[in-house]
Amino acid sequence: MQSKFPVPLNESERIKNLAGFDLDYINLEDKFSDFTYLASQVAGTPISLINLIDPLVQWSIARQGLPLKQLPREDSVCQYTITQPDYLEINDLTADERFLNKSLLTNYPDLRYYLGVPLKTQEGYNVGSLCVLDTKVNALAPEKIELLQIIAAEIVNRLQAMRTINTLQHQLTEANQLPKKLVHDVQGPIRAIQALCQVVLDEGYQNSVATTLEALGMIQKSSQSLIELAEEILTSSRKADATPEWQITLVQLKEKLEKLHRLQAQNKNVSFQVNLNPAVSHIPFSKNKLLQILGNLISNAIKFTPTQGRVSVFLDLLKGETNNTLHLVVEDSGVGLDEETITQILQQTATSTKGTSGEQGFGLGLPLVANLVQELEGTLQIHSQPGAGTTFEIYLPQD
Repeated sequence: MQSKFPVPLNESERIKNLAGFDLDYINLEDKFSDFTYLASQVAGTPISLINLIDPLVQWSIARQGLPLKQLPREDSVCQYTITQPDYLEINDLTADERFLNKSLLTNYPDLRYYLGVPLKTQEGYNVGSLCVLDTKVNALAPEKIELLQIIAAEIVNRLQAMRTINTLQHQLTEANQLPKKLVHDVQGPIRAIQALCQVVLDEGYQNSVATTLEALGMIQKSSQSLIELAEEILTSSRKADATPEWQITLVQLKEKLEKLHRLQAQNKNVSFQVNLNPAVSHIPFSKNKLLQILGNLISNAIKFTPTQGRVSVFLDLLKGETNNTLHLVVEDSGVGLDEETITQILQQTATSTKGTSGEQGFGLGLPLVANLVQELEGTLQIHSQPGAGTTFEIYLPQD
């Protein structure tokens, strides 16, 4: 189905680019609030927002003068801004029929003026916008618009710096695993030497070979020292690695998902629950792309679940001998999927359809999930029948 709302020509690549930043949308205010304050001061408007736009939702990651945290993408003004090369200015929102019945104006009827500048990444994708709004009809001078464009560029620079830092943290962690593995590998042979020494020592006492006993005793003492040193290195390393910023626990993930998606479910009167396995609830694991994967699944489930329906999430960490596996389940009582659609999702070729309450679909959210799971070397399973709801089940190996 062709969307009647604006969709960038490079939408598939755009949302992959946004997902690559691996952002926690509800935990960015402190990192970007200085930009919204500055934008309001430059524009002379009481309101400014930094918005990022995923396949279904506009996330306001920082705000000045308006308590907006999220908005259905189809109700946003910024969905038009991300299709523009420079900026979008609307002098009076109430005079533009595109926005008259949208939740932005129904919830905030005093809004009039809007100006948005795309947030263009270094790869050339508009992942969101910096916008300023006013309660009166307005028009900004060109020099002020130019200053807002400079601020928008700095916002993107900060996003890209955060992405680089996140990548370096992962690389550093992987590098740190090598000396740990070496220490573990050394411990085994040393313990074997100890055992051998003990055998020789026992025989030595029987044979009364004093010199051999003395040498073997020194070897045993040295090997014990090495083991103690190795254990000390491992212990200090574990303390240094205690739940770093790029890791998360099931308890923390549950809390984030509830904060991110509770409002979406409430607005549609859909029951939303997140459950977890309490036995493994505090074991840390990588949060790489998890909010993007689960966020798209949950938003899509809410979209295709009718009023009074339910969407439930189950989080688990399966312990293995060498590595753990993250087990994620998103289940809904919605309209369900046929086999053809399931195949299209798994092959990353699915297209857009409308939700149960007429929500506009922008497509690509579920194919993006399939792509991200594939990148993480995980597996995605879809269980569904038309009219019988859908269950998405994901397994992600953890190093």
